[in-house]
Amino acid sequence: MWIPITLAAATFQILRTSRQHRLRSLLSVNGAGFVRYAYGFPLALIAAFATFVIAGQDLPSTPARFWPIVAGAGIAQILGTLALLRAFDLRDFAIGTVYAKTEVILVAIVSAVALSEPLRPLGWVAAIICTIGVAWLAAPERLRDILTNAHDPAALMGILAGLGFAVAAVGIRGAATSLENSAVWNRALFTLTVMLGIQTLLNASQLYATRRGELVDIARVWRAALPVGILSLLGSACWAVAVTLTSAAKVRTLGQVELVMAFAISVWWLHERHTRSEYAASTLVLIGIVGVIVVG
Repeated sequence: MWIPITLAAATFQILRTSRQHRLRSLLSVNGAGFVRYAYGFPLALIAAFATFVIAGQDLPSTPARFWPIVAGAGIAQILGTLALLRAFDLRDFAIGTVYAKTEVILVAIVSAVALSEPLRPLGWVAAIICTIGVAWLAAPERLRDILTNAHDPAALMGILAGLGFAVAAVGIRGAATSLENSAVWNRALFTLTVMLGIQTLLNASQLYATRRGELVDIARVWRAALPVGILSLLGSACWAVAVTLTSAAKVRTLGQVELVMAFAISVWWLHERHTRSEYAASTLVLIGIVGVIVVG
């Protein structure tokens, strides 16, 4: 069940990213990023109200360890995003993107250390293959140049971004699985709603302190921003359910299929031309994904 849910999450993420990118003509990078929280959190509250009040589902029992785990996951996701943006500022988009894709390996390492959920030996090989393919696909013409600049500050920021996203994914699974005596959806929704609340509070406070007028702008462009919030919530809900069902390493590896999906859209729908190396990179990604799912 986690496979179709993860594929749905990747699809919603692609759609959300494309809509969010359009907001860059209306808002700053930080403001466009805050939209997913500003509009996603109220929708999550509505979903939680419908589930736990209208439908009468019991709230999950929350052990004390849930709160620091879910807070850490939310903060790690914000820090990962900031590190990625900083990587783009330091050097260029390609270097930051390639090194951020180490998330595939990092989430497997964090899962093994924090949750005692390591991949099998062949699963590690498949994860490495997927990472190589993703990095190659992210910068097909510059991969050798980028790898020789591993000491670049942008590369370090990219790795920190990947680590932030990895900790967030593992943290969501750790928080959701710590909840007791509740259905998968209830645990995932409760975890997601709490995390979005924390992220909304932190990000709104930061914008209020530094760019107060942007909060007004975010409210003003609600027609363009609301679809981003809806798609963000749908994607986040699917990610949360998927990592509740199985290990974060498998989910985040399969999630890399979004790059292949974007590549396929550009080939078959937009009729864009691509090189042999890009086709080879896409093949490596698919081999790695299948490998982690089957033998991971």
